Amino acid sequence: MLKKSIVYFPKKGAINTEETINLAYERAVELGIKDIVVASTHGNTALQVAKIFTNPSFNLIAVSISEAFEEEGWIMTKKEKTHLQKKGIRVFTGLHALGDDVNAAFTEKFGGKAINEVVTQTLYRFCQGMKVCVEIVLMVADAGLISIDKEVIAIAGTNEGADTAIVVKPSYPRTFLDLKVTEIIAKPREG
Repeated sequence: MLKKSIVYFPKKGAINTEETINLAYERAVELGIKDIVVASTHGNTALQVAKIFTNPSFNLIAVSISEAFEEEGWIMTKKEKTHLQKKGIRVFTGLHALGDDVNAAFTEKFGGKAINEVVTQTLYRFCQGMKVCVEIVLMVADAGLISIDKEVIAIAGTNEGADTAIVVKPSYPRTFLDLKVTEIIAKPREG
């Protein structure tokens, strides 16, 4: 039997970033996990992760939102990507594994719900960060940036910063049913 504490933040959002990253680091060291996947729109959260995960044996991967969100100002610029890469952080930008794909176009036009939207809404019942953590792991596994044979730590948040960290046994989107959230390290109580 394993007894571990889960940290529940009273409020969601960027205010929890430093503590979330520190907790994720502590658990990565305890478990010997080297792959760290972090959601980072413009690179700020990824840079904060790199300040804590300083050992070069860590495989730090920042996941940014796809080019389809340029109008919203949510895409990572080339300058921001280059800055992260110079700090030893790999950057992945791609289609959301749990939405904003071809299904979204049909849903917007004709209504109804696709399976990935049901999964998204189910994960949102935990918190936004939980959905994003699962999604970014699927994305980088599909890109071949992490192995699906060993656990990783995923870090994400609500709108900005980080407030959620989990340990995950990854899968590809097409083998989603093999993905396992093995531990919740931290999350906000208010979803």
